[in-house]
Amino acid sequence: MSFKFPRRGRSLGQGQLAKLTIIDLDGNQQVIFTSDEVIEAPNWTPDGDWLVFNAGGKLFRIAVSGGEPEMIDTGELADLNNDHVLSPDGSTAYVSSDDGHLYAVPLAGGAPRRVSNDHATPHHYYLHGISPDGRTLSYVAVESPAGERMVNVFTIPAAGGPDRRLTNLSVPNDGPEYSPDGTWLYFNSELAASQPGHAQIFRMKAFDGSEVEQLTFDSRVNWFPHLSPDGQWLAYLSYPEGTIGHPPDKDVELRLMGPDGGEHCILAGFFGGQGTINVNSWAPDSRRLAFVSYPMLA
Repeated sequence: MSFKFPRRGRSLGQGQLAKLTIIDLDGNQQVIFTSDEVIEAPNWTPDGDWLVFNAGGKLFRIAVSGGEPEMIDTGELADLNNDHVLSPDGSTAYVSSDDGHLYAVPLAGGAPRRVSNDHATPHHYYLHGISPDGRTLSYVAVESPAGERMVNVFTIPAAGGPDRRLTNLSVPNDGPEYSPDGTWLYFNSELAASQPGHAQIFRMKAFDGSEVEQLTFDSRVNWFPHLSPDGQWLAYLSYPEGTIGHPPDKDVELRLMGPDGGEHCILAGFFGGQGTINVNSWAPDSRRLAFVSYPMLA
């Protein structure tokens, strides 16, 4: 735990650790890095060799076998949050900044290019997905029309261009991510909630937001759906009943089910939440996932 990250954002509690872990579909776990500072949201590079995560407003990568993290040069950007995705060819990281905008940064390091647009009213971008062809990004915008906070799903060309609205709801929607064939966007929403915070997993057609389907139907609070590259599995993070949003420091479950919904299984349970799997963390082989837990030392 000698590696030190930039200081920014939330901190771990006294006696708390961040454990970057790889788990396979049989539930076997391997901790590849441990820190006494907050690290979040691991992505797997398309070549299968590296995990990319964020800490202290910057991006880092670490070999899947473990070792020392390496900081990725993001130029002037030093306020990145845990919403980032990698292009299918592995050349580019698309990132969300706390200034409310989206940027493209070479994964090898370099100057950022802004992707997002200026808006006349508040429109804060939070990135979540990239289409299989690498041409379109899916994100949620926090808007405030007439002073009312709304969280809805949009897409935008990765090269820059007009925003496309897919939902226009007063209830929160989050985590939009493409299916491997590009047909669907999976997301979590309170669309069917009987009480505030009761998010479930849904999907809708990626082009126009049509054919909305609910996929989970339980009393827990379900967030961050991630499709495996082969399209066979949907992983998501399940919070205890009554949770509002996706906070840290909860007893959560990493669950698996089929892409069309149905029965689920619990792959692992641990102390985590915010930062655990905010982005797609499947390995290219569709047999492993990466996640971060935040256990308290005994």
